[in-house]
Amino acid sequence: MSSLIQNEAFFKLSYGLFVVSSKKDNKDNGCILNTVMQITDNPKTIMIAVNKQNLTCQMIAESKMFNISVLSQKAPMSIFKTFGFKSGKDADKFLEIGFKSRSANGIYYLNEFSNALICAKVTNIIDCGTHLAFLADVSEALALDNTPSMTYQYYFDNVKPKPDTKSKKGFVCKICGYVYEGETLPPDFICPLCKHPASDFEPIE
Repeated sequence: MSSLIQNEAFFKLSYGLFVVSSKKDNKDNGCILNTVMQITDNPKTIMIAVNKQNLTCQMIAESKMFNISVLSQKAPMSIFKTFGFKSGKDADKFLEIGFKSRSANGIYYLNEFSNALICAKVTNIIDCGTHLAFLADVSEALALDNTPSMTYQYYFDNVKPKPDTKSKKGFVCKICGYVYEGETLPPDFICPLCKHPASDFEPIE
């Protein structure tokens, strides 16, 4: 396995949006994350948290390996629809997008619309209730593109379609635009599209 680690790849992690991918048997899967934390610098370790209901979480727990594709501002809405709003149990996400490469650990990553690749091997798993937190050693880190990282603000302002809320009353998901029509939003509500909680909804004005 490659041991090439470029520090520049870690500069692109702050406030970004990422695709985390893993592999089980002959199937690769991925999902959108909004937090990747660098824990130590020497050796380089990172931590991610993934919803237990996500197939990618199950794959990481079993394979003990994952890749992080740091999305750049070039990433179109189709990437978020594929990796954020679709279940890997029903779709082959990497086959759908048609562009990907395998890193040294054998797992797919996005070779377009990413400005960095980080490959990691899990050393510890922490049960956080709805999520599993994975602490992992970095085995490879590559800077791929000079385009700035995709932030939530850039996603909201330039990528996400504006939801059609005319003549509707209720709440809209700030992440994907799903509209919940009703006087009150249940505090335990989970968006059926992007799986984000009620705290990521805002009232329709």
